Amino acid sequence: MDETEIRTETLTARGHENVTGEHASTFEVTSDDYLTPAGDCILAIESDRVPADFDDAFVRACQCRESTITVTLSTEAHTEKVTASGHPDLTFESERSLVVRTSEYVDDRTVAVDADRAAGDLDRELIAALAGGNSVSVTLAVNSS
Repeated sequence: MDETEIRTETLTARGHENVTGEHASTFEVTSDDYLTPAGDCILAIESDRVPADFDDAFVRACQCRESTITVTLSTEAHTEKVTASGHPDLTFESERSLVVRTSEYVDDRTVAVDADRAAGDLDRELIAALAGGNSVSVTLAVNSS
């Protein structure tokens, strides 16, 4: 019998008045301490962790194409889950930000691909909370066999 193992990584960041959550194919959380109005995929800033901080076993699990990665975004009053996939080219090398994509494009910031939603698809109440500066907990959970 195959055993499925779930590995998680969690970070905390905060929203910003320029959060719009309008991007159609990605969402991002950054460790930067600012956000310009052009950053329509960025949901939160000042992340306390970045992909380069993640455990090697977590990274290996995400590098399996068959892995399912669930990203949970939680503020005090709102929780939203996004389901995505792993990819063999994920490196988790970024020391600045993490990006979840609806496509299969991979760069050093990408932590999941083939996501079922992007920033523009997220609940508007969650986006409003982030635009109000609320803190957000971001948990990535990977299921791998």
